[in-house]
Amino acid sequence: MSKAHERPYTSRIIKASALLADTKALLAAWDLNKSTAQNLEQNRQQNTLGKTSRMRLEDVLTIFRQRYLDDPDIVTMLVVLSQGHAPAQWVDPLLYFFSAQNDCTLHDFVTQVLYERRQAGYLDLPTLVVQNALRSWVAEGKTASPWNEETIERVARGILATLRDFGVLEGKVNKQISPIYLPLESFALIAFWLMMRVQSGMRVLHSDEWRLFFLEVPGVERLFIEAHQEKLLTYYAAGSVVRLEFPVTTVKEYAHGLLERTR
Repeated sequence: MSKAHERPYTSRIIKASALLADTKALLAAWDLNKSTAQNLEQNRQQNTLGKTSRMRLEDVLTIFRQRYLDDPDIVTMLVVLSQGHAPAQWVDPLLYFFSAQNDCTLHDFVTQVLYERRQAGYLDLPTLVVQNALRSWVAEGKTASPWNEETIERVARGILATLRDFGVLEGKVNKQISPIYLPLESFALIAFWLMMRVQSGMRVLHSDEWRLFFLEVPGVERLFIEAHQEKLLTYYAAGSVVRLEFPVTTVKEYAHGLLERTR
């Protein structure tokens, strides 16, 4: 789904990390009846995030815009869930997923390096493994500009800190790959978002984006069957035919519908 591999890798994760608290504060204050520009300006004027530095506030707003505002469906989904008091365990995996969609460095590190390492049976993640992966990208000319050793080390630290905060890794000093939990509701919302883009149940089932949660096709299919049983969606598979349907046509309706089920 993502075209991350087609874009040059950037070092912007140095300024980012997961920013869970800041992101949730912005979502709680977001007004879907106002434009993106109006919302951002309101958050600047009111200093919603309580930053003491104007520069840091701008950094956070820039990261928020890059991650969640390129696609109106994403911010709508997240605002509806946040303001509808959805459980954090629903929201956090979505923040992680969409952060990865909009940062090819983070995305490809997980779907290529981390996924393959886990598949090979390794759960530890030494910093050197991260740095060596980045060095190979630099050597292959995949970065937006040549990175020196200091930049490689800082990007590696940024990746490790971000994935720890999102719950993909655990451990303060020595990082381990964590069994990240993807609730059925979050899975269904991601599947809906993917379906709107690829228009094919088979392509959603086989999407590499599930690698962000270390899921292979059989695991994805189990989640679809469970979501079907819970009446979150309709899923039928017979040979090469996969039928995937949802009870609504917009992500806003779907998010509202999932919230209503909890009440």
